[in-house]
This record gives sequence, structure tokens and C-alpha cells, in this order.
Amino acid sequence: MNQPKALTALVTGGSGFIGTWVLKELLARGIRPVAFDLQPNLPRWQQILGADAAKSLDFVQGSLLNRELLQQACDEYHITHLIHLAALLTPACQQDPWAGFQVNVVGTTTLFELARANAAQIQGFSYASSYAVYGPEADDSPVAGVQVENRPPTFYGAFKLAADLIADQYWRHFGIASMAIRPHVVYGPERNQGLTAGPSLAARAAVHGESYHIAYTGTAGYDYVEDVARGFVRAALETPRGSNVVDLPSQPATTDDFVTAIDALVPGARAKLTVGGPPIPPNHAPHPNYISNLFPDWKPTSLEAGVRRTVEFYQARQTT
Repeated sequence: MNQPKALTALVTGGSGFIGTWVLKELLARGIRPVAFDLQPNLPRWQQILGADAAKSLDFVQGSLLNRELLQQACDEYHITHLIHLAALLTPACQQDPWAGFQVNVVGTTTLFELARANAAQIQGFSYASSYAVYGPEADDSPVAGVQVENRPPTFYGAFKLAADLIADQYWRHFGIASMAIRPHVVYGPERNQGLTAGPSLAARAAVHGESYHIAYTGTAGYDYVEDVARGFVRAALETPRGSNVVDLPSQPATTDDFVTAIDALVPGARAKLTVGGPPIPPNHAPHPNYISNLFPDWKPTSLEAGVRRTVEFYQARQTT
């Protein structure tokens, strides 16, 4: 009787916040992860994966533009699934659009070429799109003579939209199936970079009895990081035919809603947590395609539960 071959997933951006939680989800499912990034992040891996898993993790250091290195990794580890998360974020793309284009557009195309060159081996492909492809409400000015709804207001959003269009071309011409996931603001343990890391950092500060200022206001959609990681892993393992792009059912909340939720778990925290600053720019999906349309059993984590898990994460590490 033939034994099923082991599954191995290459995770680009595996040193990042979401990438590390994806590694954890893969390990929990008994799938071997291979992290691919510019640098390892042992402290983050130790916090989220545990010391033993962090030390034994397979890691490939390199650039998305290095096609030979990616192919070597594919051959060496017999990669069966791709989860592509690596990207330059909005501030870096705005400051240096050329670098953002190379990483976010050319780098993504490199991953699709890897999937095409190894189509007999790679069984599934998921990648990160973003709510940044959506802008505020549509205006009346056309783009290149064509009316466009909610067009991206940033280079980052434009690059992500370009990647989605490229994915569609790989399906049309080469039959490379993929599934993109568009989270909104992702929060949870070890989110520590970017303006919207504020609510996550506030939860950590509350556990440590420290003060913290969340430097933006307004309402946005929020996705708990373990949901996001689970979505990327499922999308890679259960990639449907076509070039699929799905939105996560982000829960609308204000930064003050986070403070209220944190204070309910850490009484008195509100006295040391402040909120202020410009409102977060809105992103509206004119025609959302929620992940539940492909995975009907999808159940998102509520804001209250996500904040509780974040607080408990730091409480557990405070007592060890």
C-alpha cells in the first residue's frame, strides 16, 4: 500500500507577524513549513511557535527576485504548497515605488512562475491580497477613460491589485489555480509594526501595567490573526480551480472599542490607554466576495474573543 507523501509548504514572509502564525497553523496540522524571508526572526518564532519548534524550523534566506534560489528550495524540500505573504507595506511603497513594484509585483510573478515550472509537484497556492485595493467611495473621475469603482489610493493597493490581475492571467493561460485572501486590519499577539498595530500593542501594554497611546481614530474592519493564518493555510490546502480572491468578514470596530474590550479583561487598563489622532482612511469593498462563499463552515473570531486571546497570550508569558 502506497503511503501518502508528506506535505511541505513554502511560506514567503515567514519571519513576519502573519507569516509566523501561518507557520504555527501548518505545524498544528502536521505540515512541514519552510520559511522564506530576508532575515530569520528567532525571537518572534520563539514567542509564537515555542523554543523547540523555532530552533528546528527550516529557513531559506533570500530575495523573492532570486528565481534560482526559490527553485533550489522547491527541489530540496520537495515543496507541495505555496503561501505567499512577503511584501513591502504602504509606507515603503509610497517612499520608493520602484522597490515596492519589484517586491510586490515582480516578486509575486516570480512565485507564479515557480508554480508553473513545478506544476506537477505544487498542489496549492495561496497569497495575500489586501483591502488596500479598495479606496473610499467611488468618485466620478475615470481611470484611462474607464470608470473604476473604489480604485486604490496608494501604490501598495495598486501593486496588490496588479498581483490579483496577474494571478488571473496565470489561470487563464497556464491553468495555475490560486486563492488570494484580503484581510483588513490584522490584530493579535506579536503585532508590533505599523500604525494599526496600536490595538495589539495596547493589549500588551495593559498586561504589563504600562501606558500606551493608540495614534489613530475612526472605524475599520479587524481580523484576528489566527483566523487570517487559518485562511491562508486552508486556501493553500484546498485551492479551488480558478483565480479566486476572497474578502475576510472583518468586524467593524473603533479604537475605543478595543480599549473597552481590553479594560474588561484587565480592569483599570483604560486609565493608562489613550486614543487620538487622525481617522484611519476607509476602504470599502463595493462587491465583497467573502471567504464563506468558498468555505461555508468559516467562523470568524469575534473582537471580544480575539482581544481575550491576545491578552491571555501576554498574561501566560508574564507568569513563565
